[in-house]
Amino acid sequence: MHLMYTLDSEGKRVYTLKKVLDGQVTKSAHPARFSPDDKYSRHRVTLKKRYGLLLTQQPGTWMKTQAAHLLSILLVDEN
Repeated sequence: MHLMYTLDSEGKRVYTLKKVLDGQVTKSAHPARFSPDDKYSRHRVTLKKRYGLLLTQQPGTWMKTQAAHLLSILLVDEN
């Protein structure tokens, strides 16, 4: 028996142990398991490269913003 839920009329979750509640099929309330053996990782990276979605391909990457922040700190300290 796993914890399941459905959404009520207000959009709030109604928890139950049943697979079908009042004619509605319930959804699992448990998160999906993490698998270290990710068979599709290479395919996701390939697609992200193809469509320019990797973080290194984004205009405002974390590395650039951190470098700008550190540079501003150094410039303030010199003055």
